[in-house]
Amino acid sequence: MSSGGLALAPPAKNVVVYRNGDPFFPGRKFVVNQRRFLTFEAFLSEVTESIRAPLAVRNIYTPRHGSRVAELGDLRDGCQYVAAGFEKFKKLNYLRQGRKELRGTGNSEGVQWLAFSPTFHSCGNTGSSHALGCFYCSVFRNGDLLSPPFPLPLSRSTPLRWDALLATLTEKADLRSGAVSKLCRLDGTQVSGGEALVNGDYYVAVGNEEYKKLPYLELLVPQDSACRTLWYVD
Repeated sequence: MSSGGLALAPPAKNVVVYRNGDPFFPGRKFVVNQRRFLTFEAFLSEVTESIRAPLAVRNIYTPRHGSRVAELGDLRDGCQYVAAGFEKFKKLNYLRQGRKELRGTGNSEGVQWLAFSPTFHSCGNTGSSHALGCFYCSVFRNGDLLSPPFPLPLSRSTPLRWDALLATLTEKADLRSGAVSKLCRLDGTQVSGGEALVNGDYYVAVGNEEYKKLPYLELLVPQDSACRTLWYVD
């Protein structure tokens, strides 16, 4: 209880959800808190829409062992899950691409760094992201303080076509205003080309409307995620 007599709300949880049976789906990040999801059903409905599942999501599983998650309280901050309908859990190595063991953990099992699987065409979907020289940016949606940033994998070895990047951003951002026409830094300055993108930085996808300067980072990215990567524990 707080000094004012009100119970403090549980901290938000950041989780990543994959599609059952789809080894190439890069995963969708969700911020789970009481303000956004009052019930587990509401969370399932949001997952269904966000990952564009062919059928309504009815079950959430852990990615390695297929353990079923029954309620919001069972979700763990910084962990990854697999969304399924009524079909059985399909055991795949969902975290195969871009994953590496955490340095300094010795023989500890199940603790790893997670890097999102490459989805941008210049990185491709075969081989490891390290072999392809991929790096990752995170992108917010202009004026949207409800949706967390999505990962944008890019290749260091393949020349970047800016029009192709904007097309990819349009598909991933799904802005209400339509196609993404520009990419901005958090201070609102426009990025002019792929060579200006910095590994690990945050950007904002903007349509034909003006850039909306909002506290994207402060409200949508937990303060304890300074390393800008997620822990995987299963």
